[in-house]
Amino acid sequence: MRFVIINPSPETTMNRSLALALVASLAFSGAALAKDQPGADWMTKADLKKHMESEGYNAIVVGADDGHWEGEAVKDGRIVEFHADAKTGRITKSAPKTEN
Repeated sequence: MRFVIINPSPETTMNRSLALALVASLAFSGAALAKDQPGADWMTKADLKKHMESEGYNAIVVGADDGHWEGEAVKDGRIVEFHADAKTGRITKSAPKTEN
């Protein structure tokens, strides 16, 4: 049997680290996102994610909050917090995540 060690590129390592940090941070705040429910006339999460991916976002985690979609994602190599319009998916707020 032969083992091969693959050294990922620094960019791949950074993207994985950012995605893991995003998942870990949302694990603690998931209960807050689960309190609200999307309305019947809202864009679906899947459609919102497709829309955001077309705008350069990835590793998207989203939930309903106070009449809009809210969550965190990675854009341009940075974790951002965002709000999106519930019906159109238009990003209404996108700011770098800050430590709490």
